[in-house]
This record gives sequence, C-alpha cells and structure tokens, in this order.
Amino acid sequence: MDTRENWYLYLGVLLIAGAVYLGCIISPPSLMDDVDAVQAQIARNMLTSGDWVTARLDGVVYLEKAPLIYWTMAVAYEIFGPHDWVARLPIALSAIALCWLTAAFGTWAFGKRAGFYAGLCMASCIGLFLFTRVLIPDVMLTFTVGLGMWAFLRALDENELHPRFWAFMLAANLGVGLLLKSLIGVLFPLAAGGIYLLVTHQLVSASTWRRLRPFSGLLVILLIAAPWHILATLRNPPYFAFTVHSGPGQYHGFLWFFFINEQLLRFLNLRYPRDYNTVPRLYFWLLHLVWLFPFSVYLPAIAKLSFKPADRAGRTRLLALCLIGFVLIFFTFSTTQEYYSMPCYPALALLLGSAMAMGGDWIRRGTRVLTAVATCAGLVTLTLFFLTRNLPAPGDISQALSQHPGAYKLSLGHMQDLTLASFAYLRAPLLVAASAFCAGALATWRFAGSRAFLAAALMMVVFFHAARMAMAVFDPFMSSRPLAEAILKSPEGTLIVDHHYYTFSSIFFYTNRTALLRNGRFFNLEYGAYAPGVPDVFIDDAQFENLWLKPERSYIVAKQNVVPQLESLVGAEHLNLVAASGGKVVLTNRPLAISQGEPPKTAGVF
Repeated sequence: MDTRENWYLYLGVLLIAGAVYLGCIISPPSLMDDVDAVQAQIARNMLTSGDWVTARLDGVVYLEKAPLIYWTMAVAYEIFGPHDWVARLPIALSAIALCWLTAAFGTWAFGKRAGFYAGLCMASCIGLFLFTRVLIPDVMLTFTVGLGMWAFLRALDENELHPRFWAFMLAANLGVGLLLKSLIGVLFPLAAGGIYLLVTHQLVSASTWRRLRPFSGLLVILLIAAPWHILATLRNPPYFAFTVHSGPGQYHGFLWFFFINEQLLRFLNLRYPRDYNTVPRLYFWLLHLVWLFPFSVYLPAIAKLSFKPADRAGRTRLLALCLIGFVLIFFTFSTTQEYYSMPCYPALALLLGSAMAMGGDWIRRGTRVLTAVATCAGLVTLTLFFLTRNLPAPGDISQALSQHPGAYKLSLGHMQDLTLASFAYLRAPLLVAASAFCAGALATWRFAGSRAFLAAALMMVVFFHAARMAMAVFDPFMSSRPLAEAILKSPEGTLIVDHHYYTFSSIFFYTNRTALLRNGRFFNLEYGAYAPGVPDVFIDDAQFENLWLKPERSYIVAKQNVVPQLESLVGAEHLNLVAASGGKVVLTNRPLAISQGEPPKTAGVF
C-alpha cells in the first residue's frame, strides 16, 4: 500500500472537514448562547480563579459535567485570549480529528478507497455538523470511542507488531473518556468489546487478556481519571450519601450528584431537577437517516457485507455492529437527546465506507435516491425563497418566530419556532442552500461511484455554510451579545439577571461580570444553590424591589414578556429601557443621559 497515496486521501478528508468546521469558526459570527456561553464561561472562571477542579457559574458550584472540555477551552484561552471563536476551537479541531481517524481506521481495516469514503461520510454528515455547533463534549468522546475501538482490534491482531502500545492506547482512551462524559466514556467501549469477545468466543481466552493487559490498563485509567474525581470529592463534601432520593433543597455533595443523580437517576428518568426531555424512541432511531445524510441512502447496502471475523475487515465490521447495537439499545431504555448516539457515528461511517467501496446494485439505487432527495430539497428551498421574496423583514428574526418553551428541553427544540414569515429573514441562506442541492442533484444524476460520492460531500459543504449564514440571522434571538454590549457602554451599576442563567448566559460571557439572579434557584443552578458557602447571588421579588428602588443604579436583563411582572413590582416609571434585542431587554432603575435630547424610554414603550 502506497503510504504517500494514503496521505493524499487523508488530506482530502481533512480539507473537506476543515472547510466545514474551521470555516465555521473563522467566518464570523460564532456568538455564544445558552449552553455555549455556560461552557465557555466555566472555562474562563477556571482560568481566572486557578481552580481547575470545581466548575462554577456566577460563583455557584456546578457539578453536572466532567471537566476535560473546560480544560481544553481554558488552555485555548491562555494561548489566544477569551474570545467566542476560541471557545469553539477545541470542538472544531476534535471534529476534524474524528474525520481523519475514521479515514485512517477504515484504510487500515478495508483499504484506501473504503477508508476515504468512511472519512468522507464523517466529514459531511449532518449530525456531526449540527451537534458540534453546540459546545458539548460528545464529539471528543466520539473520538476517544473510535480510537479505543481501533486500539482494541490492533491489540488483538496477531499480526500487530506493537500490541502493548495499542493496549495502553485503549486504556488511555478509557481514562480520557471518563474525564469527558463520565461512566459513558468507559461503558460504550467496554460493552462493545465485551460483546465482540463473546460472539467471537474469545471472552475466556487467556491469550486475549494477555494481549489486552487489563491490570496495567486499569492502572493507566486510574492515573488519568482518578486524581480529578478524588479532588472534586474532597473539595465538595459530604463525601458519601447513601440515598437515591433527589428533591428540592437537598445537597449531598459532589460524589452523590455526579454519579447517582447525573448517571443512575438520569438513566432511570428520576433525576432532579428534570431540566431535560427525551426524544421518542422511534424518532431517535429513524433520525439517523437525517444525521448520516447524504450517505445514509447507502445504509441498505450494509446488509450485503460480511461480518464474519475471518479477516481484519470482517472483525472491524463485527465490532462496529456491536458498538452500534449497544449504543442504540442502551438509549432506547434511557432518557435520550438527539445527539446521544454520536459515539456510534464512526462505526456507521466505517460500514458505509466499506459498502460504498464494494459497490453493487444497492449503491447505485442509493445514488438515485440521493438525487431525488437533493432535487426535493432544492425545490423546497427555492419555493420558500419565492414565497417570502416580497415579505417584509423588519428588526430581527425574533419578531417572526413562534414560541414553544416546552420543546426547548430538546437540543433541536427551537426548530419548532420557525414560521413562513421567519424565512423572509433567511432569503440569502435559502438561495445558497437551493444552489447546493440543485448542483448536487445534477451531479449525482450524471455521475456514479466516487464522483457521485465526492459531489454529495461538496454539496453538503456548501449547504453547511448556508446553514451557518442562517444561524447568524438567529444570533440576536439566541444570543444576548447586543444586550451585553449595551451594558458595557452604560454607567456602572448592579447587574441582575431574571430567572434562568442559561437564557442569558451570553450576558455573563460577554460582560465577564457576576450578577444577582432574580428567582434563579432553578434548573441547572438549583443543586449548587444549596451548597455550603454559596455566594449570596440569589434574590427573591422582595429583595429585587428593595434593591431596585434604592438610589444606586441597577440593571436587569429579562425577556420582554416579563416586563409586566416587573412593572407590578416596582412601577413602570422606574423601568427605563437601555436596549432590546431578540425578544429580550435591558432595563435600568435610573434614566440614562440622553445625548440627542430625546426623552428617556420606559419599559412600556416598545
């Protein structure tokens, strides 16, 4: 096998992945909102405080997540500064690395063509793009799972020259997985590997375990993951709490919350607070046709593959099937979000790449289906463009969206807010997307095989940039950066944020200030709000009223529909508008100086 030719194939995958992921980082805007700003601010707090063990938001302990994603962002801040695009850099680089890994794994297992196709699937699938636009560690976890599975097979391979290295690589990935997603990081690889060993009758083989080196591997895992868990437990007592009951006002320390509440009770759908929802099981399975698009059209061709572990290719396919089956079945019996199955994307991409390299009738039929789907998508986007070409688009897109708060506990809940009128704000992205789909439909109709595959991938690269353009239009609705900029330009004063930290998380990131939280013992901050030594940042309505009516200046950031409640507390005459954006407002209790002789605006004037 020509090593230089392999690197050319890897370079092709990296160029496509880089065009998607680095392009979305370099091209502004990459604004923080919701979960993004929460993760980014935790990393900044760690860097500035020097406490890299306990995550905090607004000074309140935040014990929900493992720390490695925060550490990578904090290191990036140290190098490039605390900017929004810097916070996204570790996720973007992880996505690119995952695409390269999938290509390299596929080349090792099936050959260079199949490896290139597998990397192409990974680099251009909708799911990886969509779920790396949010700063969650799942793409990093997916990388460790994929590398762990490759290390597992190489450690067992009789022809492998360095089995000890790959056994330690497997253990290291398990340790890193613990620091990314806790028990899930070891459960998926170990379960998939265990099922594989059982099916291949190697589970009780002494030679198998000699090659995997479980005892020295366990030491590697502990060396990587144990120090943080021990320190987090010691710094956030009580150390042990023997209960499975979770409720309001109860605080049992780090160890109980991180393992019992976040792992066991979430799996059983008994976690408190229940600040999440679950995707219906059938949708969870079927949506993979979307997440793996455009190459999901070739999924039926996988049935023609051989899964017999007679050679390297068969063993890889069998292990991929074990991982996919366990992940999907596991989340069928658990609470689940749309992106939870991401760790099985590389396994699916490997099977798809293998099938695409073999060709056959199902691949040709899949290409015809892809042509039809791209044609329909092009017609739909063109129709939306023409239907909205004469509609007005005043202000920002928030004015044209509907509201479905009950859906926002799902990662894609805001998709339900779209209306026909909202597409008037998206005319440019619609036109770019329509061009991509029409060109893709023409290319896949005219070409077959590798040319059709490459055309489909390039179609998705252009579509992803159309999606990025659309996301930029949503920024005023999703992000509070315009409000943060208005606060930074205003006179100093006490900052108050209404109710839910997550709703206004970008206020904290872009101002880099602490704030009081009106009725903020809610959802993600509720548990930490009852920890010993919690800062006095939570205020109720009476405290808000007392503070607001004092002569010192105060600001409050709230949703626009909350203004009538505030008026009932302090009176409309004491609410002066500073800025409004995306259905959210900044108000102050003292009129601001008006440079152009205009009267000050009260909250009731919108």
